[in-house]
Amino acid sequence: MPELAPKPSERVVVVTRPRAQADGLAEALRVIGRTVEVLPLLQIAPVDDPAPLRAALAAVPDYALAVFVSPNAVDAAFAHLDAWPAAVPLAVVGEGSRAALARHGVADPGYTIHSPLDPAHSDSEHLLQNLDLAALSGRRVLIVRGDGGRELLADALRAAGATVEAVAAYRRSTPVLTPGLAARLRALLAQPNDWIITSSEALRGLGGLVEALGPQFGAQFRQQRLVVPHARIAETAYALGLRHVTLTGSGDARLLAALQSQ
Repeated sequence: MPELAPKPSERVVVVTRPRAQADGLAEALRVIGRTVEVLPLLQIAPVDDPAPLRAALAAVPDYALAVFVSPNAVDAAFAHLDAWPAAVPLAVVGEGSRAALARHGVADPGYTIHSPLDPAHSDSEHLLQNLDLAALSGRRVLIVRGDGGRELLADALRAAGATVEAVAAYRRSTPVLTPGLAARLRALLAQPNDWIITSSEALRGLGGLVEALGPQFGAQFRQQRLVVPHARIAETAYALGLRHVTLTGSGDARLLAALQSQ
């Protein structure tokens, strides 16, 4: 759907997710009457060499647990799978990854899927609280993630005695500041808008793009309102000098509710 031209005083909701995860949320926002611009701040691409991923997935029945750290990890892995063995439990750190599994036919009650007890907290720390770490001692655990992902989960599982194999399923990169992107950013920064930011890496990339536009755009950037699902992203925002931050917890429903309440 083509983007609508907003009225000068109308706050635009800027959806910054990778394109594959952006369209559903954008349409839900339009349904509640918001003007939306999709501006992916992370580009997702397959890994250069998929052989390690394919090898790990071929051995899935040998694992005691498989952890998917993001919806992109789910989608990238299931591109190489015909079906998931129901006997192998899965774990996810957020509601978006649980929804991605469901799109591939993997959902309760036919499969065991671990996630943080409180879905408002989507991170490795809260997932670890809901795993029986003692039961994983001496057993194999697979972590499917993007290149260069956090090591906290893998380190904690290894400390508990598990044999952990972490495999990259996709590559992430921030967009290059082309003339077209620069024009879009200048237009969006010209007035305060609502930015849905679901990744600290994407937010740091946005900060770098704004800096590249020129020093005069920093003040405009700091007037934008951010809607974020995780405290770690909020901390990144504060470190960049942003102060208008709404923390919602994980899941599209919470993001939509926060924007409806404005």
